[in-house]
Amino acid sequence: MPQDSLLINNKAKEQHTYDAIVIGTGISGGWAMKELTEKGLKVLALERGGNIQHIKDYDTASMNPWDMPHRGSLTGKFTGENPILSRAGVVDEFTTKMFLNDKQHPYIQDKPFDWIRGYHVGGRSLMWGRWTQRWGEADFEANAKEGIGIDWPIRYKDIAPWYSYVERFAGISGNRDGLAQVPDGEFLPPFEMTKLELYLKQKIEANFPGRNLIISRTANLSISTDLHTSLGRSHCQARNLCSRGCPFGAYFSTQSATLPAAMKTKNLTLQTNAVVHSIIYDGQKQKATGVRVIDAASKKMTEYYARIIFVNAGSINSNLLLLNSTSQRFPNGLGNDSGVLGQYVMTHNYRVSATATYEGMEDSYYYGRRPTGVYLPRFRNFGNDKRNDFKRGYAMACSTFRQGWGAGNNSEGIGAAYKERLTEPGPWAFWGVAMGEMLPYKDNHVWLDKNERDSWGIPLLHTDIRWHENEDRMAGDAAEQMHEMLEKAEFKNIRTRDNHQAPGRDIHEMGGCRMGSDPKDSMLNRWNQLHAVNNVFVTDGACMTSSACQNPSLTYMALTARACDYAVSELKKTNL
Repeated sequence: MPQDSLLINNKAKEQHTYDAIVIGTGISGGWAMKELTEKGLKVLALERGGNIQHIKDYDTASMNPWDMPHRGSLTGKFTGENPILSRAGVVDEFTTKMFLNDKQHPYIQDKPFDWIRGYHVGGRSLMWGRWTQRWGEADFEANAKEGIGIDWPIRYKDIAPWYSYVERFAGISGNRDGLAQVPDGEFLPPFEMTKLELYLKQKIEANFPGRNLIISRTANLSISTDLHTSLGRSHCQARNLCSRGCPFGAYFSTQSATLPAAMKTKNLTLQTNAVVHSIIYDGQKQKATGVRVIDAASKKMTEYYARIIFVNAGSINSNLLLLNSTSQRFPNGLGNDSGVLGQYVMTHNYRVSATATYEGMEDSYYYGRRPTGVYLPRFRNFGNDKRNDFKRGYAMACSTFRQGWGAGNNSEGIGAAYKERLTEPGPWAFWGVAMGEMLPYKDNHVWLDKNERDSWGIPLLHTDIRWHENEDRMAGDAAEQMHEMLEKAEFKNIRTRDNHQAPGRDIHEMGGCRMGSDPKDSMLNRWNQLHAVNNVFVTDGACMTSSACQNPSLTYMALTARACDYAVSELKKTNL
C-alpha cells in the first residue's frame, strides 16, 4: 500500500457502502453495470480514467483529413515517444485520445508484448473491431478432448441463451449461415458483400469443401429497433469511422448502450479517476468486503464496500488487481489457492496477412464504407479436416474494395484534371488477415515486480508471453492457404506475409484467472465466481480457459450477463 497516500476516510463504511461494486467500465464492465442495476442493486462503477461523454466528446467523429494538422497521420515525434501504441493499427491522429500513451502507465516486458489500452469510461468498447462471432461446441470441448490445459466448466448449451440475450440488446448484424463453427444468433439484417466477395465465396466453396465465406457478424446496427432507439441509437451511416466514437450510437459501446440503460434505473453511481489498488478481504467473514481506491489526481485513498464485487478491469489489469490483493489468507493474490493466477495468458495470432488484385468487374461498385468485412470461419482441425502438425485452427477476416486511380495519392499529376482522375475508382483489391488460436501455456504469464511501482504505489506488471511452435506452424499454414485460395479464384499479385509481430497487438488478451471445475487448478467456477471468495466475480477476458479463434468480446458479454443473473439470485437466497 502506498505510504504517502493515505488519508483514510474513517466514515467510509457509512458513506460508501453499495450492493455491488463493478471495477472497470469497458465491454464487460458496462454489461455488469446494466444487469446489476436493472435487477435493483445499488451499484458503484469505478473507472480509473476520465470520462468520455457520448457524442459530446467524440471530437474528431466528423472531421476530414484536411481538418487535422497532419492529415490524420501520426508524427515522427509521436511514434518515437509511443513505439508500442503506434504499432496498433487503429491508432491515428483522429483516435489518439482514446488510447493510453506508452509513458503514462509503464509495464515491464520480459518478452516483447504490445499492451494496447484505453483508460476512460467505456474503455476499449469505444475502439473495438465489433466483430461478434459466437463460439461453437467444439471450442468449449477442445481442451478436454486434446488433453490441453484444463476443461471448461461450461459448454455451448450453457451460454447459448445468453448469447441470444446480449445479441438482441447490443444489435448484431449478420446472416444465419448454419455453420457449427460459428453458431447462428439473433441477427439484424446483414451488410452486403461486394460483387467480388460473392465471386470469391463461390470459388472458395467450390474448390475447398468445408470452407465458407460469410459476411461477418458485427455490432453495428444495420437497422435500429425500438429497443435501440429508446436508448438514442440510430442505424449505421456506413461512414466506417467507428474508432473515433459514433455520434449516431450505431455501434455497440458502453456509452451508446449499457451505460444509458444503467443510468435509466437511477441505481448507478459512476466514479471516474478512481484507481483500484486492491480488493479488501475479511478473514473472519471469509469474504471480500470492498475495495481500496486511490484518487488519480490527489493520490488519496478511500475504501468502498459492497456485498458483491465484479472485476472487469480488462484481462491483464484484472490479473494485476487480484495479484495485488494480498492478505494473510491470500499472500499470493486474492483467491489464489491454486497458484495459477497470472498464468496461461493467451492472445490471438494476427501475424499473417495477404493482399491481391483482381482484373475485371470494373463496372461494379458499392455503397458507402461498410463497417465490416467478410469472414472465413475456422476450417482446420474441424470436421473432416485434420492436421498432425498443429492443434486448433484459425479464421480469416477479409475485404475487397476498389482502389483509387493508379497509385492514388502517389500518382503523378497536377491541377483539375489530376483531381478529377483521383475521383474515379481503380481496379479491385483484396486484403485479409488470419486470426489464429493460441493454446494456453503455463509459461505465458504475468506477475508483479517486488520493487518497481507506478505513480499510485502499485507494483509494475511483468509480461512474459510468447508464440510457441504450435502458433508458428499454424501461421505457416495460414499463409499457404490464403495464397492457394486466392490463386484458385484467379486473383493477381498475391502476396502473403508473416510479420512475426509480438503478441498483444490483436488486443485480445485472455486468461490468467481461468474458469475450471477443480479449485486445485483454476481460479473461477462455472459462474465466474472465485472458488475461494464466493462474492467476487471475474467476467472479462481474464476468465478464459482457452482462446478459440473468434473475436472474444461477445463471449465476455454473455458470460457477464449470465454471472450477474446468478449473483443476484444467490444474493436473494442470502448465499453471498
